[in-house]
Amino acid sequence: MSQDLSLAQNHAFQLARTLMVPITLFRSGDEFGVLPSAELEDDEVETLAEYDPFEYGPAH
Repeated sequence: MSQDLSLAQNHAFQLARTLMVPITLFRSGDEFGVLPSAELEDDEVETLAEYDPFEYGPAH
């Protein structure tokens, strides 16, 4: 978990590109976190964004 939103956004994007699965950036209390979207229940946390690696084109 991170308290820096820009750091969490960068980690979410990089994790999505590495794992090639959708990643959700979420807020829990005053911290931000990232997890594969399939592992999150919608009512557990406040979803801020989802990063889909296939939305941005090839990694290289």
